[in-house]
Amino acid sequence: MGKNFKALITSQKKDGSFENNVKEKLVDHLPNGELLVRVEYSSLNYKDALSAIGNKGVTRQYPHTPGIDAAGIIEESSSPNFSVGMPVIVTGYDLGMNTAGGFGEYIRVPEGWAIKRPNNLTAKESMIIGTAGLTAGLCVKALDEKSGISGMNAVVSGATGGVGCMAVKLLAHLGAKVTALTGKIDASSFLRNIGAHKIISRTEFLESVRGPIGKGVWDIAVDVAGGDLLSAILASMKYGGMVTCCGLVESPSFNGSVFPFILRGNSLIGIDSAEQPLQKKAEIWDHFSKVWKMNGLDKMCHTVNLDGIIPEINKILSGRQTGRVVLEL
Repeated sequence: MGKNFKALITSQKKDGSFENNVKEKLVDHLPNGELLVRVEYSSLNYKDALSAIGNKGVTRQYPHTPGIDAAGIIEESSSPNFSVGMPVIVTGYDLGMNTAGGFGEYIRVPEGWAIKRPNNLTAKESMIIGTAGLTAGLCVKALDEKSGISGMNAVVSGATGGVGCMAVKLLAHLGAKVTALTGKIDASSFLRNIGAHKIISRTEFLESVRGPIGKGVWDIAVDVAGGDLLSAILASMKYGGMVTCCGLVESPSFNGSVFPFILRGNSLIGIDSAEQPLQKKAEIWDHFSKVWKMNGLDKMCHTVNLDGIIPEINKILSGRQTGRVVLEL
């Protein structure tokens, strides 16, 4: 008899709609892979929510267990590079998309998806950071390599969301003067607590920007929105400014001109975290455990169990979520 474990299962009903329930699964039914990991923590990302409502662009086959992030302990290993009892982090690649993910007490994955969790990061801290923080970290690293961070005027769109709040906190931690753009002005105290120097409503910001190039305000930017917000940010960068683009919360397209690029020498850099080489991911995790080590991560997350993750899925889809949601298994 195989081992049973609990997991969130997204399944399609006869009428074509989708439902989420906590059920038991068999470890023997997990996909092939060198590593069997007992999951301690996961986290909720927008992509997980899309998978949990049956978005076929994220997940092709159902029933399915979402969860693109997982932190846990290796229970079985056929790899010489990973030993039983080793703490690991798995983020991105196909986890939680078409491979059973971190919203279950066990995952089985290829060794090429896992990194050893740094000693100075707990499993919970690593999932407060999660894919959202990894993405923010890749943005910040790109900005730092070109422009530096300390003393810079920075702007972050979608600042209350997962990537946005991690970018605000990390940029402030590294000495930037951060302006947070948000549609949730009632979250101002949250944003100030994580390091935002100034908070501007999304509507106010869009109304303040006229034309393809305006007053140069910011040196560096992290944009998770796309659409009109990205266009307005590009029009508001100082000479030599750099924008990292890592999301499409507002829209996958944007209108703009070449003026910010040819008149101010601005740069627009695309950032992806899911398919980054494992060595690049390990470097970012090492930064979070050392030079980027931040206090107060607990204050920016809400911890739930498997039953509690279901209403949080609805909140993130409706844009009502603030900060990070961590799943404790």
